Amino acid sequence: MEFFSDEALAIFVPIVVYWVYSGMYMALGQSMDKYRLHPRKEENSKNLVSKREVIKGVLLQQLVQAGVAAVVFTHTGDSSSTMAYDEEAQGSSSYSYLTVARQFAVAMIVLDGWQYAWHRYMHLNRFLYRHIHSWHHRLVVPYAFGSQYNHPIEGLLLDTLGGALAFIVSGMSPRASIFFFSLCTIKGVDDHCGLWLPGNLFHLCFWNNTAYHDVHHQLRGSRFNFSQPFFVTWDKVFGTHMPYVLEARLGGGLQARPLTAKANGEEN
Repeated sequence: MEFFSDEALAIFVPIVVYWVYSGMYMALGQSMDKYRLHPRKEENSKNLVSKREVIKGVLLQQLVQAGVAAVVFTHTGDSSSTMAYDEEAQGSSSYSYLTVARQFAVAMIVLDGWQYAWHRYMHLNRFLYRHIHSWHHRLVVPYAFGSQYNHPIEGLLLDTLGGALAFIVSGMSPRASIFFFSLCTIKGVDDHCGLWLPGNLFHLCFWNNTAYHDVHHQLRGSRFNFSQPFFVTWDKVFGTHMPYVLEARLGGGLQARPLTAKANGEEN
């Protein structure tokens, strides 16, 4: 007997993962100061929004995400679930590994392309940047639970609709999407955590990581490193890739120092 459907778990598990995983980072406290990319005090002195407002903004975005996900599952659930479960019945081992791996790869590519396009456009368009995307850049010094702090319209366009498109195009089942969107959630939190921890698997597997995205939040790097959440491909293709070097920061900790990069075109 199942207490919760796959669709319900796909909606709520990534939300729970978000607060648990980001809470773990925040609980590390002063013990991790030597791995911080910014001094702890700058979270209050440089950021332009309070943590209370960030929490409210994230909860609003997650409420919208849950509503859109419910609509998507209502209209696609039967066909996608039936097709997925038929494949499972015909060849469970091949479905479990090859099919899901292919679906994850397709979803990652779709989501990366969608988010790069919208993210960069919101920097190019002065109106959209000033009134919408600048909300996220109020966090000059990112931290874990600020990962999903966006203007509601940006949250809907980039994260919610981008995730829905990745789910539909990839053809993954609601059950597979539990794991995919939990991975996306963890990756996003990690990219904003502000910590360069030794042995972090995301830092080992992805060039698009905490330091890479930290450069984008810096004033000098705000016209670069738009790619998210997985690869740096589109930044390299369109000339918006800014390399960096990690170095010890005076006073303790680390810093991601941007290196010279050239971009194509004019940006905000």
